[in-house]
Amino acid sequence: MPNSSSISEFLLLPLADTRQLQLLHFWLLLGIYLAALLGNGLISTAVACDRCLHTPMYFFLLNLALLDLGCISTTLPKAMANALWDTRAISYAGCAAQLFFFSFFISAEFSLLTIMSYDRYVAICKPLHYGTLMDSRACATMAAAAWGAGLLNSLLHTASTFSLPLCQGNVVNQFFCEIPQILKLSCSRSYLREVVFLIFSVSLDCGCFVFIVVSYVQIFMAVLRMPSEQGRHKAFSTCLPHLVVVSLFLIAAFFAYLKPPSISSPLLDLTVALLYAVVPPTLNPIIYSMRNREIKHALSKVLQHALFQLQ
Repeated sequence: MPNSSSISEFLLLPLADTRQLQLLHFWLLLGIYLAALLGNGLISTAVACDRCLHTPMYFFLLNLALLDLGCISTTLPKAMANALWDTRAISYAGCAAQLFFFSFFISAEFSLLTIMSYDRYVAICKPLHYGTLMDSRACATMAAAAWGAGLLNSLLHTASTFSLPLCQGNVVNQFFCEIPQILKLSCSRSYLREVVFLIFSVSLDCGCFVFIVVSYVQIFMAVLRMPSEQGRHKAFSTCLPHLVVVSLFLIAAFFAYLKPPSISSPLLDLTVALLYAVVPPTLNPIIYSMRNREIKHALSKVLQHALFQLQ
């Protein structure tokens, strides 16, 4: 059996068996990728260019859009290239890089979603202290902490995963290099160290999840006490999109990393991976702009300016 020192490449999960379906998947993934690039690019441009959006909530939304761009750019381009050129191969270094950047963006995004829930909690439950607690320095520090936590977590897991001896072949049952799938290739018992790291990370994530839930319980209690219907509507319009994003991301990610091996299958693993690695970066811009007048107004100004420049 091969070991990690003799593996020069991995074979990723093919998205289809026939050439026609491969090309169909290529165009489908290309459409999804372009939609994610356009949506997150427009959100980033709108927040950066419109002074009315230079607030903590939109500063964190800008960071979320950048993380979504990085996350989907780590996985889909390689999957599209493999579908187009009818290949499954990814180099050992390429697989390690993909796992590193994907873990980095996913970890940083979860940290940022936790910070965004705190921002909404302070804005609605402690409005008089909002300017003090969420000043520009505090926002920059929290955003940097989210990116730094993602980097540290990614370094830890990538180094641990690729230091394991791999003796179960080089076939990865996923369309990108993912920690659970790499662990399946490791020798028996040798993966226990990485499992401990995963349990530690999941414990921290569960703590963040509890924090998010508690924050939103208090937010909804405060919103329901508001005398103004317009105030309640505005509060819900800024909180519900974030809650939808968090729920979609967490449910799929937790299921991907904590599901029992007995119910694992290539189709199920592929579906879950799409739900937490591809769907959120694509839908986040739509979810956040759908009920947000400020974002809609800023996007219309950006598009009008772009059309004026083309004329």
